[in-house]
Amino acid sequence: MKRIGGAGYPRVSAGAFGAAFLFVVYALTLAPDVTFWDAGEFIASVHSLGIPHPPGTPLFILMEHVWAQVLFFLPYAIATNIFSAVATAIAGGISARLVHRATGNGYMAFAAAVVAGGMSSVWLNATETEVYAASLFLGVLMIWAADRAGRAGDQRWTCLTAYLMALSVPLHLSALVVAPAAILLAAYTGDRLRWPVAWALSGVFVLSMGVGRMSLWLCVAGAAIVTAAVAVRKREGRWVLRSPRAATAIIGVTAIAISALGFLYVRAQFDPGINQGNPDTFRALSDVVARRQYAVSPIWPREAPAWIQLANLGQYADWQVALSFGPTVLPSILRTLGTVLFLLLGYQGAITLWRIDRRMGLATVVLFLCGTLGVLVYLNLHAGPSMGYGILPNDTVREARERDYFFVFGFWAWGLWAGIGAVTLAARFSRPAWTGVLVACLPIVLNWRAVTRRGEPEQSLPRAVAESLLESAPNNAVLFVVGDNDSYPLWFAQQVLHTRRDVTVVTIPLLPTEWYRAELSRRAALLAEQDISRYEGKLGTAATIARNARRLGRPVAAANSMTADERSQIGKSWTSRGLLYVEGSTPIDTAAVKQSAARVQRRLSMRRTRPAIDPVNEYFRHMLDCPRQLVAYAQKADSTRLDSVCNYR
Repeated sequence: MKRIGGAGYPRVSAGAFGAAFLFVVYALTLAPDVTFWDAGEFIASVHSLGIPHPPGTPLFILMEHVWAQVLFFLPYAIATNIFSAVATAIAGGISARLVHRATGNGYMAFAAAVVAGGMSSVWLNATETEVYAASLFLGVLMIWAADRAGRAGDQRWTCLTAYLMALSVPLHLSALVVAPAAILLAAYTGDRLRWPVAWALSGVFVLSMGVGRMSLWLCVAGAAIVTAAVAVRKREGRWVLRSPRAATAIIGVTAIAISALGFLYVRAQFDPGINQGNPDTFRALSDVVARRQYAVSPIWPREAPAWIQLANLGQYADWQVALSFGPTVLPSILRTLGTVLFLLLGYQGAITLWRIDRRMGLATVVLFLCGTLGVLVYLNLHAGPSMGYGILPNDTVREARERDYFFVFGFWAWGLWAGIGAVTLAARFSRPAWTGVLVACLPIVLNWRAVTRRGEPEQSLPRAVAESLLESAPNNAVLFVVGDNDSYPLWFAQQVLHTRRDVTVVTIPLLPTEWYRAELSRRAALLAEQDISRYEGKLGTAATIARNARRLGRPVAAANSMTADERSQIGKSWTSRGLLYVEGSTPIDTAAVKQSAARVQRRLSMRRTRPAIDPVNEYFRHMLDCPRQLVAYAQKADSTRLDSVCNYR
């Protein structure tokens, strides 16, 4: 086999080698079980063919469900996690092939894929069950099809590009970030711009956005743009109709792609275990797809000062290539030096690509701008959880978590440039091309320790939290929890592991939604019919649910993550069982606490968690230490450590 970059070397080899290399990296750092945040909900939804939080991501759920059935011999969470690793690795391979086609240099192609795939935000998505890995794959595939459409001038490739663009709606709208770059590649041949193609794909983009936002006027405008672009042309100063076949074909494939949304409506009729939004009517389906459950920010007014939003983007960029040098939100000198180095390599790579292939160079510039500033403007995010303290008011509304993963396509473009730049500089200094590849591998080395999901106790925490909470609950309990991370792992445990399905988990932040109140009424009779439409505030509704649970003879429990004030509004007398409280007369149920401590000890190494950007592991590591602290308190009557560790909320 000839060396990468040698004359006659097949273009596919650089891509295949890049994909294989990235897959090995992701496999070695893959989460061996459920992780925190959305993964537990997604795995539970895949297992039950259910409907996760809006916009429902039906195509992702269907693909993962089939994938998990093929890998039936693996633990379910590992099977679904591998899907993300494969999707991201293939995205790297396709990107390498595109770079090879543009530059003719296999070393550059491989290096570009390695840097892009080694970005920390990309890597973290690739090692858990997360829709953003599939979105990245779809986006890169869209660029590949668009590149073929522009080079071949074949309508079939244009139709494929339109189809992939429309698939963003049932998969995840984040893939549409790529659409402007794909439109440019499909329409720009290198010497001229084919305006009918540009307008047709722009129409598909508008139509897809219209469906994703459930906006009739955007849908009509998109369909009109497509029709006008390919079915009408100017001849001798007059607009005349030509064959409408092209418009029919493009609108047809777009409709076929979007039709996957029908899964949400059909599946909701069966009320699967995870059924967020319950889209069993067309109105409810529209609400789920358009994410009306959430307060989606308009473009104006800005939710945070522009400089704060730009600073957040800069902060996230600083996490991408050398996170192990400072795996916290605070900057470090070495981490920032790594960021500056790869910024310079990216600049050099962008210049090189522009000079070699202006068409691809321009497309990556568009991708970078859309994936960074475009996302920043469109999403209009609140200040990040770690940004602006001491400057912004104390009551500033902040994002629930760091949102670096929203900017993955921008970081991906930057990574492609940096890989090209590393090999370019190696040649400029008369060094072998492989030295540039070694530089390109630095993000893999410098991020590994910070992003691997194989360390303890982190890899065991989510499942330990879920099983320990559920098993600490009395039989047939109604368990109140207050957020994603004490809900989704529990859903995973109940739906996938079939752990303590007698316990009804009530997620308090979902109580403002009528569909969730109806679900609690329909499945557990915890709300009367008249209470479904009558909302009394989150804790007021929770108190009503608790009263109905008592009436049904069911124990009422609350996770430790609830504050004392929150608990007091749904019950007056609480007994600690270690990881949760139940209504009772004594402060501590010593026997239950000892059982809880023993269960936690069996499941989990009690070592400290690693420093990390996301404090979720540290938070729940402290929570799981509560039973041990309570046992010590009961034996020594020393409440000092108990107050600091177990009641820190």
